[in-house]
Amino acid sequence: MNRRLLLSAGVAIAAAVAGGYTFMGRKAPAPAAGPAGGGDPVADLMQLQLPDLAGASHSLAGWKGQPIVVNFWATWCAPCVREMPELDALQKKYPDIRFVGIGVDSAANIQKFVEKVQVSYPLWVIGAGAIDTLRKLGNPAGGLPFTIVFNADGSINRKILGEIQPDDLDKTLSGLKA
Repeated sequence: MNRRLLLSAGVAIAAAVAGGYTFMGRKAPAPAAGPAGGGDPVADLMQLQLPDLAGASHSLAGWKGQPIVVNFWATWCAPCVREMPELDALQKKYPDIRFVGIGVDSAANIQKFVEKVQVSYPLWVIGAGAIDTLRKLGNPAGGLPFTIVFNADGSINRKILGEIQPDDLDKTLSGLKA
């Protein structure tokens, strides 16, 4: 059976089991309404307040005017884990581009994970309730990993479902203007 299909099925089952709840039984944060209240998924993502591993809240809106690479991942996702060192190397190569890993997992699992595998870019937690967010952003299966490259003006440059190809992503990043 196709590995991507298996991964997507696993994510869908996890989402169904989680029922929209994140770590410690809290309801997943609801995305803010878009500028006109129309539910623009990119605007919603930019405004979404997400905790880092220390519990401090952040949003992508804080990086307005800068190119951003957002990587949705999970500790249990083998392709996600494989691509993290490659994303870390690209982040170091392009210091003017903001990178963030948004964990579709619990803060406790991510904390244990980073004790073994460290990255230099920030990791935020969205929890299992993220599947809806992923779908709205153009990932109908809600599969992981899922990477979105944003231009400095906040528009989407490209979406990558599945493991990144470092040389391919490098070409995209080299063309971004800060």
